[in-house]
Amino acid sequence: MITIFGCSKDPNTYINHLNGYWEIKKVSLSNGTEKEYSFSDTIDYIEITDSLIGFRTKLKPNLSGGYETSSNRERITVKIVNDSLHLMYTTPYSNWKETVLNADKDHLLIVNTNKDVYLYKRYEPLVFE
Repeated sequence: MITIFGCSKDPNTYINHLNGYWEIKKVSLSNGTEKEYSFSDTIDYIEITDSLIGFRTKLKPNLSGGYETSSNRERITVKIVNDSLHLMYTTPYSNWKETVLNADKDHLLIVNTNKDVYLYKRYEPLVFE
C-alpha cells in the first residue's frame, strides 16, 4: 500500500521537481489492488516551462543509451488550486486532471480522478561497460 502523508508542504515546491525522466514503480488502485513494477520498458518524460505549460511523452530506452520517442505528446498545464498542484492534460482525444501529492528529486506521487495513486522514481539509465 502506498502511504500518503498529509502535510502542509507548499505545492509550489513540487513544480521544480516535475521535469525529467520518470519510471513507474507502483500503482495503488482505488479498489485496493496494487501493482508493483520491477521493470518497465517505457518511461515518462515531463517538461514544464516557466509559464507552467509543458508536455509528457512516453520514451523507450535503448541499449545505446538513447531513447525511442513516441510521437504522442500530452499537453500539460500546471495549476495550483486549493493548495494542491494539478496537472491538466489535453490531447486531441481527451482531457483529464491529476494531482501531485508529493514530488522531490527522486520520487513523484500522483493521484488521478479515479483515486488511483501512481508512484514514480526518477529514471536512471542502465550503464553497460
